[in-house]
Amino acid sequence: MKIVVTTESGQPVQEVTSNAQGTWEVPIEEPGQYKVTLDAATLPQNMAIRGGNNQRAPTVYEGNPTTVLFALQAKAADGAATPDEGGGSAFWQRAAQLTFEGFNLGLIIALAALGLSLIYGTTGLTNFAHGELVTLGALLAYLVNVPFGLHIIPAAVIAVMLAGGIGYAQDRFFWGQLRRRGTGIIAAMIVSIGVALFMRYLFLILFGGETQAYAQYNAQAGLQLGPISATPKNLISMGIELIVLIAVGFALLRTRTGKAARAVADNPALAASSGINVDRIIRIIWTGGGAIAALAGVMLGLSQNLKFTMGQELLLLIFAGVTLGGLGTAFGALIGSIIVGLFIQVSTLWIPPELKNVGALAVLILVLLFRPQGILGRRERIG
Repeated sequence: MKIVVTTESGQPVQEVTSNAQGTWEVPIEEPGQYKVTLDAATLPQNMAIRGGNNQRAPTVYEGNPTTVLFALQAKAADGAATPDEGGGSAFWQRAAQLTFEGFNLGLIIALAALGLSLIYGTTGLTNFAHGELVTLGALLAYLVNVPFGLHIIPAAVIAVMLAGGIGYAQDRFFWGQLRRRGTGIIAAMIVSIGVALFMRYLFLILFGGETQAYAQYNAQAGLQLGPISATPKNLISMGIELIVLIAVGFALLRTRTGKAARAVADNPALAASSGINVDRIIRIIWTGGGAIAALAGVMLGLSQNLKFTMGQELLLLIFAGVTLGGLGTAFGALIGSIIVGLFIQVSTLWIPPELKNVGALAVLILVLLFRPQGILGRRERIG
């Protein structure tokens, strides 16, 4: 497929041809608004542009890669585009594919949201820098994988361990010090925003603004499982995500540390009076939260290209999943994140892909209107 990029005034920038996976990239020298046109004549004979709009007008900011998407659909036998609604088989096949992709995205969000929810439950901190922990895991794995030449699997293990150590160090030398000084929750939240900005632009300085990819598992042939097409890496990633989520849930319910963490989340003062070392439990939560967020970053990096803003872009969805499931509840974060992931992907059946996050935020608002505490959150008495 041929893509033509021009400036807003119509001056040509570059013409490119997409690869076999339908992806393409055009380097832009100056920020600004551009026009991107997909030449419909170069599409495969059995494909058409959904909605017929073959132009996009993205705004490119300095140091921030911009994604441009064109939604394609199959043509009917008479050459017309198949309808997006009704009872046609193409519609239901696409719905099944988007449901699978939504479940995959939901599991990635759940991994990241789990650590954020546990940190909030034990400390009351709404950590706006949690998205940067996701980016940190992806970039650490890239650093070990590409420059050092280690395979992505051991590189991911090393990245998760390093991120867990950084999570421990954050609480040991930073957040723990603020707690001992009596820093309020609002002040700590504002500090977390500053930490997020610092880490984000540190990533930009160290890794650059260009998108990157891991050395392995970039292009894989899809496996056809009924109406669903899935690559082996996606299936294995989903299996790993499920195993980790189940293991964390089991640890919270069955282990002494997990029970202590739930006690601290319920009432830190009572937990301390019962002999629980509250600071030690919080430090374990920060270590585990950093490691799980890093794993989410690696999984996200396997499903898309790496960039320094990937955690920032996921942060709103993480907050949506945590809030929908119930603030401070680990299992609520899991359920809320999967619902968010499903609505993001499935909503593209009816709305443009550029607006797909609107579906998740809409269901968040609707649920909170009828259940303000979230799906698994507990009612609280005020006053």
